[in-house]
Amino acid sequence: MLVGVFSACGLSASGIHAQVVQAPTLTDVVVTATRVAVPVTSVIADVTIIDRATLDLAGQNSLREVLGQQPGIQWTSNGSYRSTTGLFLRGASSSQTLILVDGIRMGSATSGSASLENIPLDRIERIEILRGAASALYGPDAVGGVVQIFTRDPVDGFQWSGSIGAGTDGQAQGAASLSGRSGAIGYSLGISHERAKGINVTTNPASSGFNEDADGFETTSMNAKLTAQVATNHRVALGLLQSQTTYMFDGTPSPNALGLNKGTSDAQAKPRLDAANLTWVAQWLPEWTSTVLLGVSQDQSISEYYRIADGAFAGSSKFNTTRNQLTWQNDVKLGQDVASVILDTRKESVDSSTAYTVSERSIDSAMLSYALNRADWNGLAVLRNDQNSQFGSYTNWALSGGYVLSPGLRAVASTGTSFQAPTFNQLYFPGFGTATLSPQLNRASEVGLKFNSTNTVWSAVVYRNAIQGFIAPATNVQSSLALLRGITLSAEIRQGDTRYAVSYDYADPRSYSSTPASNDLRLVRIAQDLWQARVSHKFQNVNVFGELKVSSNREDNKVVGTGRETLPGYATLNLGTDWKFRKDMSVLARLNNVTDTQYMLANGFSMPGRNLFVSLAWNP
Repeated sequence: MLVGVFSACGLSASGIHAQVVQAPTLTDVVVTATRVAVPVTSVIADVTIIDRATLDLAGQNSLREVLGQQPGIQWTSNGSYRSTTGLFLRGASSSQTLILVDGIRMGSATSGSASLENIPLDRIERIEILRGAASALYGPDAVGGVVQIFTRDPVDGFQWSGSIGAGTDGQAQGAASLSGRSGAIGYSLGISHERAKGINVTTNPASSGFNEDADGFETTSMNAKLTAQVATNHRVALGLLQSQTTYMFDGTPSPNALGLNKGTSDAQAKPRLDAANLTWVAQWLPEWTSTVLLGVSQDQSISEYYRIADGAFAGSSKFNTTRNQLTWQNDVKLGQDVASVILDTRKESVDSSTAYTVSERSIDSAMLSYALNRADWNGLAVLRNDQNSQFGSYTNWALSGGYVLSPGLRAVASTGTSFQAPTFNQLYFPGFGTATLSPQLNRASEVGLKFNSTNTVWSAVVYRNAIQGFIAPATNVQSSLALLRGITLSAEIRQGDTRYAVSYDYADPRSYSSTPASNDLRLVRIAQDLWQARVSHKFQNVNVFGELKVSSNREDNKVVGTGRETLPGYATLNLGTDWKFRKDMSVLARLNNVTDTQYMLANGFSMPGRNLFVSLAWNP
């Protein structure tokens, strides 16, 4: 979990390209899968690594689009660029996927989800995606898995860089950073700014907030990190991240003192993310490493309303969450094995314009894990207890193992339990919440095959996650059961200067209840079949690439009235090229949605059509 763990171990974090294949080596490590640094070739869990080289090709895409190109992940959006985003990991809802930034939990305690669209790509060094229930490792909310983001670390010497870019729909980007190390002190600082005029978001005129105008955004982000080698075996790091966005949406205030309607209201969302962490890594003995992480994160969701005619202020709302976190992790090497003991305490508090019956809670946790490592097999056993101030004590466990069938080919399997406490909205939001809701309990299992060779990496995983007492996101009704079932197939192949990445996801998440009308329903906004492919080829200093996504239909709730509608399937094609015309300068051109496909990820909300972006980056 902790970014300082693998830094202290002296291991490389270069990683496998999630979209541009690179043969794994013993120095490629994963932290999120076990909360300690292990070679990617030994990882049992279903994991993807996205490195900086992949992020450099993102262009106008934000974090949600980058994540959505990975196996096992789907996403939805209430609009276009940088608007509210939902992430579905293995069919689990947004509130059931844990988002970490340098080990710190991010997200809202009211909605349960994190503002992925507002985390700046420019300040990310690498991303690790852990697919599958992981509450035994990380506690509540890791029902579908974990996405952990590592911000940029200091580099040796001195380095500065910058980039500028522009595109259709009024898109513009600019970023600058500097990083270095002098003696025992290292530093990294960066700032980025993005904006776009956007597109018309709401497509259904019957919607209560429909306004046929362009809904744009503007965001400014900053990240800083300071490290110090205070003694031979002691390292301290201070990290800061801030992102502030304004984006337009279609809506009217409540209460509505000025009597605005959908044609006279100017609605602006102003989300803000703040995170700070202090990490101390100490190697007390050759076999014993201790890591202390102190962190705080704030997720602010503020909406303001104005009258279009004269700019008169018409009201506002806020839903702000503060999380304070303290984690003490001890890792002890026992030969080739590693035992870990983690103590964690966290407090969540809500500051809102809406009155909640309860506005804060705390969670105290203790975790014990043991990782066995042998020549032909390895295993991981995890036991965890969480003491929730609202719901009491919950104990979860996980067992996983991998066995080498032949050179490069491994069989893997895992099983375990998880739980998730209801969000503050699910419990207390006026007219929606139900204070008698109980935590959702689930049992997950998966089996798979993994293959790694010099030029080929592939995996096949079958999973099943049964959630008892499932709370439907739209209706807030606690049904008897939800089953998240599916298959993920992925392959990455390198042939000379050409690289291929393909994946197929079959997802069949369904909820069951005693009510005939709501029994055996597909969970909304999740496609059953999703194919993705990427091809890239390098011509000396020029790299060209193409990305194809083909999605089957999905179900969603009606915009007006009750019942469901079917959102048609779609296919999108992206093309791009990256030309390094000088040692320190490169140009990126990316054309998204080449065929100008019109599609929706959420009923009543449009997605961008064909859009072009060109950027210039330099690194003297």
